[in-house]
Amino acid sequence: MKTTILIVDDIHEIMLKKFDQAGIHYDYQPDISREEAEKIISNYSGMVIRSKFQVDKAFFDLAPNLRFIARAGAGMDNIDDAIAAQRAVQLIPANEGNRDAVGEHMIGMLLSLMNNLNRSDQQIRSGQWLREANRGYELKGRTVGLIGYGHNGMATAKKLSGFDVKVLAYDKYRIDYTDQYATEADMEKIYKEADVLSFHIPLTDETKGMIDVDYLAKFEKPIFFLLGARGGIVQVPAVLSGLDSGSILGAAFDVLPVEKFPKLAEQNWYADLIRRDNVILSPHVAGWTFESYYKLSEIAADKIIAFVAS
Repeated sequence: MKTTILIVDDIHEIMLKKFDQAGIHYDYQPDISREEAEKIISNYSGMVIRSKFQVDKAFFDLAPNLRFIARAGAGMDNIDDAIAAQRAVQLIPANEGNRDAVGEHMIGMLLSLMNNLNRSDQQIRSGQWLREANRGYELKGRTVGLIGYGHNGMATAKKLSGFDVKVLAYDKYRIDYTDQYATEADMEKIYKEADVLSFHIPLTDETKGMIDVDYLAKFEKPIFFLLGARGGIVQVPAVLSGLDSGSILGAAFDVLPVEKFPKLAEQNWYADLIRRDNVILSPHVAGWTFESYYKLSEIAADKIIAFVAS
């Protein structure tokens, strides 16, 4: 079967240019719905998606000719990887494309938390000039614990290297990954030494809801908490409890277990979360910059072209 790709999400035109140069046929339908895609997916041997919908067993059942699915993004948690493996469908992520964006965004959130930038900005806008109440912390000399040391974790460690911090990294699925930017560590060491905790792991059955009260209680020092991975790995009330007790000094969430309105506002923890001035929120944009938009599509296209040629 001739390779023909259905592109169901908005992507940068660099992907289309690369496909044209490689002679790969595609249909670019960024506004297509899942229901519309289900009616035609049997005609395609490949698909490119970002986050439009879940590619589950029901969808795979309608795609007998599918050989690969590429995601112009990091992670493949909106695709049933077990079913893909059963059907011999190759999954092609583009994690390298937004690792720099994620690293910069999370460090930006951390510095804002440590220096009370959001709070002091709002106070000045409302006529308050409170210097002592906004005394900050320095990052230099602290220990940062990274949970997960793949593309995003490594990029974050590299960007932290200029801050004179100690970086400890824990990755359950890697060995011997100490490098010039981070030192491999077990969780016991991170529990004992971390001043900052940042997550860089995918959402899986194993990681879903893993950040709970018991998990956070193991840290021996008050921490700054950063979440730019997947919202489903955290139980938000556990973080709120840590903020109440002082075991968490500040928290930054680029992702949440429930995203978009009105569902987000309906969560029983939402009102408590947004009332706190030591919490910073952003709408799942850590990896979404003007530059990463280009790089994600470019990298995904190159990987697809290599796969088709193999």
